[in-house]
Amino acid sequence: MNGFDDIDRKILAQLQLDSRISMQALAEKVGLSASPCHRRVKLLEDRGIITGYIATVDQKAVGLPVSVFISIKLARQREEDLDRFAKAISSWHEVLDCYLMTGHRDYLLRVVVPDLSAYERFLKHKLTRLEGISSIESSFALDQIKYSSALPL
Repeated sequence: MNGFDDIDRKILAQLQLDSRISMQALAEKVGLSASPCHRRVKLLEDRGIITGYIATVDQKAVGLPVSVFISIKLARQREEDLDRFAKAISSWHEVLDCYLMTGHRDYLLRVVVPDLSAYERFLKHKLTRLEGISSIESSFALDQIKYSSALPL
């Protein structure tokens, strides 16, 4: 990436650890004064490298302990079929992640729900009603060993 240096990487690494860090503290950690550090953060935001700031929430603590990974195979892989699927699932709040995949399946979704009954409702009332799906395979996570939203910079 042109114009992306080690200081930018340090800034991003620190912000991924604590996005609420003060600009002064961030500047000290990356070896800059506050004003140039602030300019760099603003430039990273303007370039779309920093896309937002979030709070990480414990899904169990808010009553969503069940994680389901769902592999989807479409009947056809035409552009309009892929677009229709992507548009439909993008508004479903249960779907946290969705990836278009290579291999035997077309999509991999990560869904969180409060319990098995909620997953059954999601499956029956949303997923199976989508046109063009040829198969759905669900795998339930037993435990989360590692989670990170931080990129390895």
